[in-house]
Order: sequence, then C-alpha cells, then structure tokens
Amino acid sequence: METLGLFLLASLVVGASKGGLASAGALAVPILSIWMDPLMAAGVLLPIFIVSDVLGVWLYRKEFSRKNVLLLIPAGLAGVILATFLAPYISSTYAELATGLIGLFYCGHTLHKKLRDQDLVMPFDPIKGVFWGVITGITSFISHTGAPPFQSFVQPQKLPSLQYAGTNTLVFAAINLFKLPAYSAVGLFAKIHVPTLLAMAMVASVGAVLGRRLVQWLPQQVFALIIQLLLFVVSTYLVVKALGHLIG
Repeated sequence: METLGLFLLASLVVGASKGGLASAGALAVPILSIWMDPLMAAGVLLPIFIVSDVLGVWLYRKEFSRKNVLLLIPAGLAGVILATFLAPYISSTYAELATGLIGLFYCGHTLHKKLRDQDLVMPFDPIKGVFWGVITGITSFISHTGAPPFQSFVQPQKLPSLQYAGTNTLVFAAINLFKLPAYSAVGLFAKIHVPTLLAMAMVASVGAVLGRRLVQWLPQQVFALIIQLLLFVVSTYLVVKALGHLIG
C-alpha cells in the first residue's frame, strides 16, 4: 500500500507538471527513489509522462512560444541522442550533480537580479537556445530533470504564464517520445506493472487538469515564485544526493 501511494503521488506530480506547474515533474523520480533504483524509477515513470503529455499538449495546443518550440525540440533531440551514446560511460551521479548545480546557479542568479532590481527581460537568443536545449535533452534522459536548463533559457524571456507553460509542455512531450526507444533498449521498462500503470495514468490525468487550473488562477508573480521554489528544492535534492554518493 505504501509503495502504491508513492506511485500515485509521483503520478499526480507528473500530471500537475504537464498541466503547467513546469518544474514539479522533476520531483517524481526522487519520490520513487525512496523505494527503488532511480534509473528504474525513470523507466516506470516515462509512460506516465507520455500519457500526461497527451492531455497537456491538448490543453496548451494554442498557447506556446512558436520560436522556442521550433528551436528547443530539435536541440532536445540532439541531447537525447548524445546522452544515449554517452550514458554507458558517464556516471548518473555526476549528471545529477551537474543538473542540480545548474538549477541552483539559476536560482541564485535570479535572486541576485531581484535584489539589485535588475529584473530585465532577456531577448530570445538562438545560440543560447541550442546549448540549453541540448542540455535539457541530456538531463531529461537521465532522470527526467530537464526543468533547470529549460528554465535557464526560457524563463528570462518573461513569457506570459500560459504561454510559458505551453512551451514547457510541448518541448518535453517531444523529448519524452524521443526517450522511448533508448529506454526500451537498456531495459528500463522491466519494472512496469500494467494495473499499477493504469492507476497512475488516471491520477496523472487528474493532476494535469489541476495544474492547468492553478496556472489560470495564480497571478504571474506567484506563478514564477512557485516555479523558483520547486526548482530550488529539486536542485538542492539532486546536489545533496549526488554528493552523498560521491563522499560515501
């Protein structure tokens, strides 16, 4: 029962992320990692991410940044391909550490700008977009934690809340589809239990609708603060976890 509760909680979080609470999905693998191997947790959750993506794409089919989507999806694919070839040679611990540090750096940079009253809008930069898109694909492949690099590029553009959420949803929907053949090849779907998977899919669908509602109700500043707090929590967890493995 406890295990099923963790599965359902992780699914609710995944659904909420697809409904618009962007970085919330990065909490899903850590939740399941309480009980199982993180890589296997990523494999179990990928079908839930994809099921949630279907509803998320439908919810945001008219609200997204076209130029960001057209740039980040190919860059994300390149990152997934690169990660597929490099995965056997790169420790997931170091990848988690890098992902967490990217997120913490971005949170610190944002706080610094707030304190100095320099909350400026950064223009769309294709060169930076390719770089962050590739990093997004790599980190998403390893542990579904593509939010920090994605946010590092997209959030400074100060898109409207719904447009930001839609861009996030479409980009990660594409990246998750790219991950299917690679995950299957390395056996990360071995722990999937069909009845549990169906229950998780139902809960994730509810989470997506709830996430969409929250994005609509929350003011822009509150929405941005929630994203920052979630990003900080997830990034701190990843850094502490990785350092614990390296030191221990």
